[in-house]
Amino acid sequence: MTYNCELVDLPAQPTLSIRTTTSIKELPQALGRAYGAIGQYLAEIGKQPAGAAYAAYFTFEMESMDIEIGFPVASKLPGKGEIQSGEIPAGKIARCLYTGPYKKIKPAYDALTSYVEEQGYEASGVAYEYYLNDPGEVTPEDLLTQIVFRLKE
Repeated sequence: MTYNCELVDLPAQPTLSIRTTTSIKELPQALGRAYGAIGQYLAEIGKQPAGAAYAAYFTFEMESMDIEIGFPVASKLPGKGEIQSGEIPAGKIARCLYTGPYKKIKPAYDALTSYVEEQGYEASGVAYEYYLNDPGEVTPEDLLTQIVFRLKE
């Protein structure tokens, strides 16, 4: 399978998120719980997400993944409890779109890693996944995930 990869400069993006540590086995539950809590908070304050749900992966250790789970928002909003106000920093990124089940995403990561190296850049070590549709509404084969690597300056 081929992946269309590209380099893009992005502005800073305000977010509401929850940072947590989880195992790969517990990842779906951690994502669901965080998205539910942030969605409920957004409803309480009368706001909507400004884009697709995301997860930022700071480490990929299978038993202890350090992740930030959240939504982009249109403007800086106050946090509440474990829900933190933050931002995805501005900067150059590399991205590609993957279609298919989450458990088969590795070749897309490999393609994006190769693309970054071919373009003469180095990834920062933080990978973002933007979930462009809902696994409760589409088949695993139709899931759309945008993979984003922040690049070192």
